[in-house]
Amino acid sequence: MIKSIGIGLAGFGTVGAGVFGCLQHQSDLLAQRSGFRFDVRSIVVRDLKKNRDVAAPSSLFTTSWSDLLKDPEIKIVVELLGGTTDALDLIKAAIESGRMVVTGNKALLAEHGQEIFALAKKHDIPIFYEAAVAGGIPIIQSLRDAFVGNRIESIHGILNGTSNYILSRMQEAGLDYKAALAEATELGYAEADPTLDINGGDAAHKAIILAALAYGFWVKPEAIRVDGIEEVTATDIAFARNLGYHIKLLATIRSAPDDSIEVTVAPTLISKNSVLASVNGVFNAIAVKGDLVGDAVFYGRGAGRKPTASSVIGDLVEAAFMLDSSRRHVGFSSHTLYGASRAATDICSCYYLRLTVEDQPGVLGKIAMLLGAAEIGIASAIQPESLEGSETSLVFMTHQASYGMMRSALKEIEKLACVKAKPLVFNVEAV
Repeated sequence: MIKSIGIGLAGFGTVGAGVFGCLQHQSDLLAQRSGFRFDVRSIVVRDLKKNRDVAAPSSLFTTSWSDLLKDPEIKIVVELLGGTTDALDLIKAAIESGRMVVTGNKALLAEHGQEIFALAKKHDIPIFYEAAVAGGIPIIQSLRDAFVGNRIESIHGILNGTSNYILSRMQEAGLDYKAALAEATELGYAEADPTLDINGGDAAHKAIILAALAYGFWVKPEAIRVDGIEEVTATDIAFARNLGYHIKLLATIRSAPDDSIEVTVAPTLISKNSVLASVNGVFNAIAVKGDLVGDAVFYGRGAGRKPTASSVIGDLVEAAFMLDSSRRHVGFSSHTLYGASRAATDICSCYYLRLTVEDQPGVLGKIAMLLGAAEIGIASAIQPESLEGSETSLVFMTHQASYGMMRSALKEIEKLACVKAKPLVFNVEAV
């Protein structure tokens, strides 16, 4: 028997419209594979008059999310509104009314996950959120279920397609940052306001969710180091290439020897031989290392209408099965096997440091002395000959040091009269 499940859809933008369209076009396929048909009974939008590229009956549209909860036939609420105000109110109300929730709202989960899952646990309501991280890549289910027997040693992720496209074009075509961003905007890969993509905020939201799944607690957004790609230049791309590296906006999540958790999002030099170094364009990739499974890499489109809709529909089917099942979970299991998150200033890394300095004797020695005073070891140094004879770049590759130690050293370095621009520091990771 094919069973019909009532759905309330909040949001009809790129992803919401994609979900609706796929539910219509793939209805028979879903029915044959799962035994369910999904009946979208109401759609919440902010503007009823907006032109839409996916057609839906006008009778379904409403501007009030509370209308979803007035229909007793709606068993699953799909939240794709975005933002953290109306979306939070809707999800809390849906949980309290006994309805299951599917969401793709990474910012909401990163900022309010602890509150949402506590409420879900109280009411014994599952939350599904595969679409919140890496679009169509099934990383949430893998961490939550497939790797449940593993202690996760580390997760390294390229989690933002816009920034990855920009860095890829800088690497492949020699474009500078502004030209690569303009190209990404023209092709529709960057939003009119790309701030969250390029400043690391979007990747940080996703990193917080992955860290919660891997380590059992919610890291506060303000507690992690987040740097964007705005300061990466064609010069840095060239230096990295010559040193055998590519630069990626990398989320690094791992457990330290004392069981504290480190979370960083920053431009990072990774070996050109790494699998992640070959991830270009708008694609995402996530490398997970577990004590049992070893290394596992997930790759695919991290955004877009169809890939993200694919994850939402997968969650819908799982939620539908759970409606008739005694099995219950809330999508997140808290535990105390690990310590608190480590402060950003205490996280250790190797670094790439580039300075613009006067081309004169003794400069390298002055800077090396300040790095040594901060207990930062130098692995190598490069000082190209200055064609103009006035200023040149000076590049250091360092040994492991805490970010706090590096920041302290930079404060002293910036005071030197021979340093002519703000120092640039990127992480170096063996992935």
